[in-house]
This record gives sequence, C-alpha cells and structure tokens, in this order.
Amino acid sequence: MRTEQAPIIHRSDYAPLAWTVTRVDLHFALDPQATVVTSRLACRRNPEAAAGPILLDGEELETLSLTVNGLDPAAGTVRRGETRIEIDVEGDEAELEIVTRINPQANTALSGLYRSRGGYFTQCEAEGFRRITWYPDRPDVMARFTVTVEGDKATCPVLLSNGNLVEEGELPDGRHYARWEDPFLKPCYLFALVAADLVVLERRELTASGREVLLQLWVEKGNLDRTEHAMESLVHSMRWDEDSFGLELDLDRFMIVAVSDFNMGAMENKGLNIFNAKYVLAKPDTATDTDYEHIESVVAHEYFHNWTGNRVTCRDWFQLTLKEGLTVFRDQQFSADMLANAAGAEGADSARAVKRIDDVRVLRAAQFSEDAGPMAHPIRPESYQEINNFYTATVYEKGAEVIRMLHTLLGPEGFRNGMDLYFSYHDGQAVTCDDFVEALSEANGVDLDQFMRWYSQAGTPRVRATGDWNAADGSYTLTLAQHTPPTPGQADKLPLVIPVAVGLIGADGTDLPLQLDGEQHGGATTRVLQLTEATQQWRFTGLAAEPVPSLLRGFSAPVILELDEDDARLAFRMAHDSDACNRWDAAQRYAERVLLALAADAAAGRALNVPAPFVEAFARLLSDERLDPAFRAQALTLPSEAYLLERMEPADPAALRAAQIHLTAALGKVLSDDWQSLAEALAVPGEYRYHPADAGRRALVNLALRYLAAGQVEEGVALAVRRSESATNMTDRFGALAALVHGAVPAAQAALGAFYRRYREDALVLDKWFALQAGAWRRDPAAAPVLGRVRELMADPAFSLSNPNKVYALLGGFFRANPGEFHAVDGSGYAFWAEQVIALDAANPQVASRMARALENWRRFTPALQALIRPQLERVRDADGLSPDVGEIVGKALAD
Repeated sequence: MRTEQAPIIHRSDYAPLAWTVTRVDLHFALDPQATVVTSRLACRRNPEAAAGPILLDGEELETLSLTVNGLDPAAGTVRRGETRIEIDVEGDEAELEIVTRINPQANTALSGLYRSRGGYFTQCEAEGFRRITWYPDRPDVMARFTVTVEGDKATCPVLLSNGNLVEEGELPDGRHYARWEDPFLKPCYLFALVAADLVVLERRELTASGREVLLQLWVEKGNLDRTEHAMESLVHSMRWDEDSFGLELDLDRFMIVAVSDFNMGAMENKGLNIFNAKYVLAKPDTATDTDYEHIESVVAHEYFHNWTGNRVTCRDWFQLTLKEGLTVFRDQQFSADMLANAAGAEGADSARAVKRIDDVRVLRAAQFSEDAGPMAHPIRPESYQEINNFYTATVYEKGAEVIRMLHTLLGPEGFRNGMDLYFSYHDGQAVTCDDFVEALSEANGVDLDQFMRWYSQAGTPRVRATGDWNAADGSYTLTLAQHTPPTPGQADKLPLVIPVAVGLIGADGTDLPLQLDGEQHGGATTRVLQLTEATQQWRFTGLAAEPVPSLLRGFSAPVILELDEDDARLAFRMAHDSDACNRWDAAQRYAERVLLALAADAAAGRALNVPAPFVEAFARLLSDERLDPAFRAQALTLPSEAYLLERMEPADPAALRAAQIHLTAALGKVLSDDWQSLAEALAVPGEYRYHPADAGRRALVNLALRYLAAGQVEEGVALAVRRSESATNMTDRFGALAALVHGAVPAAQAALGAFYRRYREDALVLDKWFALQAGAWRRDPAAAPVLGRVRELMADPAFSLSNPNKVYALLGGFFRANPGEFHAVDGSGYAFWAEQVIALDAANPQVASRMARALENWRRFTPALQALIRPQLERVRDADGLSPDVGEIVGKALAD
C-alpha cells in the first residue's frame, strides 16, 4: 500500500509523455504467490512532446531485471523511486525488457492481478496495470498487446486475454499456455487476463456485415444454468448498437467472465469483459426482476464501451465522463427500447416512462447529494488526489444527463450525425470531452460553447419558475430563472444552457396547444425552451383560461425545479399530467411536502397527522386501473431518505424516520382494502418470465404488501407470510420477505431463518439477505438497534470482509441505506463506521473509500449529530498508513 501523501493532480498540468509505447509483449508464468511477469516494450520518442526520459509507473513490484536494448542500462541512466522509474535513453527508439515478480494471493486490493476462488483475474482501471509490471500507466499511451499466459492446467484449464487466440499448447510439469493478440491499439487500463477453472456458454452470431463472431460467457462450474439471460442481453446489445449507431463488433470473439470478488460492477476490457458475478448470473429462483434489469443494462453498458471507451478512449482521467457519461446514456436508451419493444405498442410509452423515472430516482438520491457536499465536482473534474474516488454518480449519472440534453437539443438525427463524425475523426485515439462536443457542433452547425459549462461547473442548478396569467388577452407568461449554488472551489457560476420541456394543462385535464407570442400557428403540446440567461420569459397566447404549467417534462435537465404549487395543484397534476415523469414528480413533491412536515412535528414532539387530501390523492392513483401497474408502483413509492435528507435544514434522520414510519403505517391501514384487492387481482399466474408487464404487476403487489405490513394489517401480513413460503420466483419471495422485515412484524424472524436455510449456499442470494437486515426499520423504539444485528451478521460464516459484494450489502446497506439507524443519537453508528473503514482500508482502499463517503455530507446534519461525527472522521484521518483513497474523502469532509 502506498504510504506517501498523494499529490493533487490538475487537469491544466496535462502534458504528453516524452516517450510512448507502440508494442507490448507480455509473458505471465502464473503462481499463486510468485507470478513472474516478463514485459517487452517497444518504446518510441514522442515527437509532440518535450524531450525527457522514459517514465514507468509501478506499485508493489519486485523487480528482477531491467534491460534497455538487450543490455544492462549504463550507470546513472536509471533513477528508481517507490512508484516511478525514469530511464535516460539515446535515440528515438528503445526496447525495454522488464521482469517482475508479484504475489496475486496477497493482493486483497483486487487491483492488478489477484486471486479469487482459485483463479487469477485482473482489474486495471484506473491504475491497476502498474501493480502488474512497470509501464507508463496512462490512458493516452496506446499500444498493441500480445500476451502469453502460462499456468497449471489442473487448476487453471482456461487461459484468456484480450483479442484473438493465436496459439495454445502443453508444457512440462502439468502446465500449459495460451497466446493472445489484440489487433487494436489500447491503453493498459483495458488489459485483461483470466486463468481459472471455468465453463462456457457459447453462441455464434452474424454481424450486420455478415461476419461470424463467437460470443462466450465464462462462469464457475455449477452456474451455467444462470447465464442465458446475460447471453440474450449481449446479443440484443450487438443488434441495438448496429441499428442505432451503425457500430459493429470488431473482433472475431467477444468474451464475458464472471468473478465473485470484484470491486466494481464490470469492466470493459477490450474483447474480454470481466464482470462481478451479480451482473451475470440469473434464474427465476435466485434473481429478482430488478436483477434481470440490471444484468441487461450492465451487459449493454460494457459492450457499448467497445466503441465509446475502447476504440475511442480518454486522453487522461479527467475526461472519464467522455466514456462513462456517454455510455450510461447509451445503455439507458437501450434499456428503454428493450422495455418498450417487449411491452408492445400499447405499453411502450409507459415502459419508457418507468425506465426514465428509475434513472431520475438514482440521480436525485445519489448525485444531487454529491453535488451538495464537499466532494462536489464537475462531470469533468479539474483536480484529484485519487482517481478511484471519481468513479462517481456525477461522472456517470449526471454525465449521462448532459449527453441526454445534447440529444434533446440536437434531435436524434443530429445527435447520430455528430456521433458518426466523432468516430470518423477519432477512431483509435485518446481524446477529450472537447473533441466530442466539437464533433457534435460541427455536424450540426451549432455553437455549443456555452453548453460546455456543464462540463466545468459543479453543483445542481436551481430553476425558479413563475407564471403570470392575463385573462384580458388570454396569455400566460412563464418566467424562468437559473442559479447554481456555490460548491467547493467554485463560488460564482455562469448561466448554463438548460433545455426545459414545457406543457400547459387545461382545467379539464387535457394538454393545450402551445403558441408562443408572435407565432402564426401553434399546435404542439410540449415544447423545449432553451434557458440560456439568468432570467428569461416566454409568453403563450391563444388561451381561453388559466393553465396549469407542466415543467421539465421527461426530466429534460438535471436541475432542481422550484415552483410554488399548493396541495390542490399537485393533486391535479397527479391525476391529469399527460407526461408520466411529471405525473410521478407531482406525487413525489406532494409526498415530500407531507413527510417533511411530519418530520418537523416529530422533531418538535408534536402529534403526527397525515393530511386527508394527500390520502385522497394517493388513493386515486392507487385505484386508477387505466395506469400501468409499473407506473403506479413508481408513483406510490415514497421519495428516498437520501433525497429527503438533502431537502431538510438541518437533516434530522431520526425525525424523518419517525415521519416515514407514521405515513407508511397510515397509508397501509386506511387503504388496506384497496391494497389487499390489488395484491390479489394483480398476482401473476403461471411460470415466471422476465417481462415488463409481469414485472410491473409484481412490483405493485410487493409494494402493496409493504404498506399492509407497515400498517400491521393482519390479512396483509398473512398474505406476505404465505408468499414468502410458497413463491415460485425470487421477486415474489424476496418482495414478501422485505415487506415482513420492514414492517417489523413478529413473523419476520421466522421468514428470515427459512430464507437463509434455503439459500445458505448461494452467495449472491445471501447478499440480498444481508442487505435487507442491514436496512431494516425499527417501528418499536424499544426494540434492539439494528447495529447489533449488523455486528452479529458480520460473524456469520457467509459474510467476509474481503468480498466487496458482502461489504456493499451489509455495511453499505447500513451506512448508506439505513440513515434512521446509522445516525443513532448515541453516536454508536459513527464509531462502528470508523472502525470498519479503518479495517477495510488496510486491505482494500477502493472499497473502504466507498464506505467512507457515507459521512461526507456530515455538516448537513443537526449540530448534535455533527458533534458526534467529527471525532470519528478525525479518527479515520489520523489512522496509521491511511490510503490516499480514504484520506482524500475524509480530508475534504473535514476541510473548512
């Protein structure tokens, strides 16, 4: 582990290296504790850079030998540091041979080459390759790789690397080898190696040009029956990218490998994607509808990276959103299309809307809070200490929203033209966000200079909307004002380009034709206005009565909309807004208003009373059978705690939890007959299938069970118990179990025990079991705190602190998904957090930093909680040998 203080790296300091690498030949002699890596690098002086030495990065490497052009380097020409080698070389070309020894078994950081369940795997993004051999570990160093992997045939019969298999054979002493060549230039972060005992699902497909390609999905023995959905998702991704963007698979073989120990969700290594097993394995008895959705999305995301990330990659890590934001947008569009196609003509619009609402939920819960804290950064950061800390919701989700705005402003055809030009200019290059936007600008003949502020300004913009109705001339004037609050290092913000999709609703609930002042004809019922100044006005004419504005339709920009609406208007839009995303948002705004008022009463010790008009509006949505069940499930789900805590001043998790408990119980009791009728009427008969219509019905039934259990409705609890025992698929079984646990009913413990006994040998299913208990609510204040149960679960044989999935499920489920318990008023949760972050940091800094971020926004909480949090942040900051990953998080959190 690095122990020196990590320097701050600035985007403005970028400079190309004096030497680059054109060809790499790697040989791995695999051994659990002493793998020998022989690296031959063909180096060339960079004519576009200032003169200087060859620079090589490395971490935790035992260097056995280093030669330059076949000779030991002359005295004084090599300067060695802990993480850097500098080599002075004459001439314009050089051949380096470096032999290193590494210990995969001891690599608990899971970065570089490491062991998992008897196999060897790699993870090199962002800077893991330097843990394998000395190399200029930057994304702008692009070379052609040839890799020879040698290992024990009995324990590692499968030997894989990037590209095409060109040779394989037997070796003495029960060993064998495989040689792979990647015909495409790539940075070292896209290198991959797998050596393990695996089985494969194969399929041959024809590309759009008629070329046959081999698709392979490699998994551990015993898991082959869980791979069909991932394979189908891969084939669908291929077809979609061909149809939507004209992008074809460029290799003869495309491989996915599932591994149990992985820090991330998946990795797009060229032709050899390595996946966390949770995003590959699925069958009805072990995976929920949500799991199926995530697998389809992640498979697509990594496949799409083949072009948006691999063929065209990032010049430097500041440009991370160039590949991630763009590819998240692409996978969101893909998922929406897949859902719409499956739903058919009648259900397509609703399916797309539900997908969009899912994306907005994630943005609001994760990214808005990030924008409001000490780690706030633009989608293209200006500086960092540890790049692993910038794989964030801002770079990914907000980055995708920025791409979506470009798609909105340019239109589908204009956006596609820009993408085509981007690839024609930059295929095989490492480029910047500016290069991407300039291609879109050139292809469409538009000026996007002001739009580029989205790449450089942090924070979530606020858009304030006011309307003025003039009955005398039948006009409605809409005024929009934008403001982005200060963020660390950025006090003053300039106006952005914000596309605001607008509709006007008449008194009868129908959309009105929109005619702007001075236009001869109106007609469209939704129009996209471009807010480019601090304040702008638009005047709509030809109206017979005062309209109700429907703003930011489809969530057309990642902003917080400030609009004064009374309860009656929110209820009206809940019932009539034709834009499903805005109809959902109206329900969320109303619920937010009620919950924050209840929380204020709870904090002040006042009685809690749910407003009758809210219950009536909620009931109308619940009983509206014209609405798709999937949409009703979204609209009737309360806003997330993470989002609500950002809306409280100051944030009081205990008061908010009391409000949530009271409201869910009230809605469960008062509407119990409706919930029960719905649960019975929408139960999906027959054999399980992953289909949006069925998934929507199951989602609404499981939500009904949650409300019924929250209200302690005896018949509803009994129904949940029966379903947890007799369900034929994981969605129904786990949904019922979750209802019992969050309802804190007596039957929950028996159901948890039965679930454990049934799935005790299935690691991925047990992750759900851990997470569910970590996120449990206490409806009885006298009950034991959840922290005690979390500590007990850490001692369970199925839990391991060395497995990221287990940590994310149990500790992440407590720290991030259970604020009402984590933020206990005695500070016990904070002490536990510090203890676990320090322990994790010693083994896996990336995982530790993700857990550390649970307290980055600590200054938003009540003064009493802040007084308890600060000492624990300081405890972590002062821990011996703290990694740069965690040090950056707590350092920024504590900075004044």
